[in-house]
Amino acid sequence: MQRTLVFAGLVLALAALAPGQRGPRSGFRGGSRAETLPKGNSEAEQKVLAAIDQAQRDGTMFQNVPSSDGRMLRLLAETSGAKNVVEIGTSTGISGMWLCLGLEKTGGHLNTFEYDSGRAATARRHFQAAGVDGMVTLVEGDAHQTLSRVKGPIDMVFIDADKEGYVDYLRKLLPLLRPGGLILAHNIGMAPDYDQLVNNDPALDTVYFSVGEGMAITLKKR
Repeated sequence: MQRTLVFAGLVLALAALAPGQRGPRSGFRGGSRAETLPKGNSEAEQKVLAAIDQAQRDGTMFQNVPSSDGRMLRLLAETSGAKNVVEIGTSTGISGMWLCLGLEKTGGHLNTFEYDSGRAATARRHFQAAGVDGMVTLVEGDAHQTLSRVKGPIDMVFIDADKEGYVDYLRKLLPLLRPGGLILAHNIGMAPDYDQLVNNDPALDTVYFSVGEGMAITLKKR
């Protein structure tokens, strides 16, 4: 019951951030308020936010989440009390830093997977600058293969990699996701097979966050 109430609260938060929107197909883009960085209320949080800001200013936004989507990642990780989070598609680490803002509060850990060695190296520098490298394990290589290293139970999954691979990632990780856990899929409009799958599975419930680049948020039912 408690987890159900938490998820209901998250749905209300989605509605507040994206009023009047039905899903990623609407093409809605977040306004300036959604794209701004929040104010840090501790030195640790300020350090992470400064690292995110610097990474954005350095032009390392290639295949990264905008601030509106990053803030939602942090909100979901923190509010759901996530301890074990898996990210597929580290890129240069901006989404991982947003997740770590939440994990710093829950005492959790991020296992993130990146195919490109250059982006992985950049991500490691960003994690170190943010002071979160101690709560992150970065695995290089093809996640379709390296996900075999993941141990459950997983509390939350964020998928932002090769769109044609979303279904395979889901099938590999869903058995490890705890009941009441969350799966987030970025750029969902580019992954129609995945979208259809999560909407036709009676064990899942999916809502959409339309600010930014579009994200499907799926609850594994109890």
